Amino acid sequence: MRRNASISILPYFNRLNLRSLSSLISPNSISNLPLNSSPVSTPNLKPCTKNNGLFFKFTRFQANSSRNLDTLVEKRPEMSSRQRKLKEKSDLEEAFESADTVDEMVKAFKNMESAFEEKDLGLASLKIGLKLDQEGEDPEQILLYADRALKALDKDDNRNPSLPVAMTLQLIGSVNYSLKRFSDSLGYLNRANRILGQLEEKGFSAEDVRPVLHAVQLELANVKTAMGRREEALSNLRKSLEIKELMLEKDSRELGTANRDLAEAYVAILNFKDALPFCMKGLEIHKKELGNNSVEVAHDRRLLGVIYSGLEEHQKALEQNELSRKVLKNWGLNSDLLRAEIEAANMQIALGRYDEAISTLKDVVQHTDKDSEIRGVVFTSMGKVLCNQEKFTDGKRCLEIAIGIFDKREETSPAAAAEAYSEISMLYETMNDFETAISLLKRSLALLEKLPQEQHSEGSVSARLGWLLLLIGKVQEAIPYLEGAAETLQESFGSKHFGVGYIYNNLGAAYLELERPQSAAQMFAVAKDIMDVSLGPHHADSIEACHNLSKAYGAMGRNDRVSQVFGIGILHGRELLPVLLKKLCPCN
Repeated sequence: MRRNASISILPYFNRLNLRSLSSLISPNSISNLPLNSSPVSTPNLKPCTKNNGLFFKFTRFQANSSRNLDTLVEKRPEMSSRQRKLKEKSDLEEAFESADTVDEMVKAFKNMESAFEEKDLGLASLKIGLKLDQEGEDPEQILLYADRALKALDKDDNRNPSLPVAMTLQLIGSVNYSLKRFSDSLGYLNRANRILGQLEEKGFSAEDVRPVLHAVQLELANVKTAMGRREEALSNLRKSLEIKELMLEKDSRELGTANRDLAEAYVAILNFKDALPFCMKGLEIHKKELGNNSVEVAHDRRLLGVIYSGLEEHQKALEQNELSRKVLKNWGLNSDLLRAEIEAANMQIALGRYDEAISTLKDVVQHTDKDSEIRGVVFTSMGKVLCNQEKFTDGKRCLEIAIGIFDKREETSPAAAAEAYSEISMLYETMNDFETAISLLKRSLALLEKLPQEQHSEGSVSARLGWLLLLIGKVQEAIPYLEGAAETLQESFGSKHFGVGYIYNNLGAAYLELERPQSAAQMFAVAKDIMDVSLGPHHADSIEACHNLSKAYGAMGRNDRVSQVFGIGILHGRELLPVLLKKLCPCN
């Protein structure tokens, strides 16, 4: 779930006194004092008494303090025009600083506009923007103040790094994200990140930089996830966790949640191995701080069950799921409980405990509404059980019910419908009903293409669609889907992800089928390089890629390359030598 990082900055912003803020804007600001200097040492200047003051107050010191001991009452001299203006400004600043609500802040700000130059209103504009964001006000209204703040604060011709500028850029990036202007958001956030990096390099106070840097990293993760760039988003999410670990107590509850969030991000890209330690850490923190029967621990255990399932440790998965369900039931969290029970049924299916799975699903379906999304998920899992029992007629009947439910939810829940169609297609595939499987994948792809944040799913569906078309001999139709999948998944997961390797392997097979051995060899070579990195050269699929590459070279008449590649395959997989020989020499 996306967290609004800007809101977390506002309390930090309010804690800063004006001197520390203003001195960060530019060398020419009114408060350009050395960081280690004392405000008392500068005549006529002292910080506001409020910790969240935005401006300096001016005060008049008498030249001869001994005169204050006189018993005679002196007549206070009249203030000069300059002094009256300074007092007026001071009063306006005090009114703004004492404002609690958005309306009070805006009213005080409007009064300040006639007394201050635009360049001196930047911090006040930023504070209003942050307050509006915290209150969930209109994003366009927030941008008015944030843009105004940036124009006022970002005036340093020498481009010196400024913390308030970075804070403003973070706010603008966050608001653009909420408006789904992802490219604009990314630009502002990247610049904020660069400025904060420069401040760190200059030895700026980590206590000041870290809260803002954490917010920027978290928002970058949100934006990149929304753009489908999940591998990059993970890097930012890891960085935000590292910063949080430096800012919070070792066993902070918030730190436990941050570890779980990172684990969920790994699960989203099916990287269960890397998800496991973060989920375990989150669970340990929550157990220690909140106890075994807390909701947070229940959520941790439920996620841990999903991770163990991904690692094919289904018994461990079911154990964690059962512990989670007990707590969820005690807390009356029925929606989460139903989802957990469906996950339990899928674990039971994986363990071959089909009767238990059917019993679980029959219980769940009684607590669902007609045509609800959760009901569609139940019938999908029911179809899975029946397909595993080879009761294909009954299985198809359940899957048709599920398809009918999700057909009605395409507009309101397109991502859920697309996921369901993809899962159901795999079940039709196991029943050798390839035409229906292909039709469902095309429906899924049509929905996913409209959802930038689901780019990784789009690539996966496109890859499966290309593979199925290749399987039934529709080679020309398969190639565009495979090429699109390779490009999409590289953007989402990086160029060395094993999934990308499989796609290039299938592309090579397609080109070989079309009697284009040179193109096939290029694809197989790329597949081999990726699999060697992601799976290791000794993995069966890496060695299979060697075999495919040697076949392509053989079709080109490059027997020298065949021998070389075949030798590599034998070196990395002696135990697969009989298989390779059989494939190369089927006459044997």
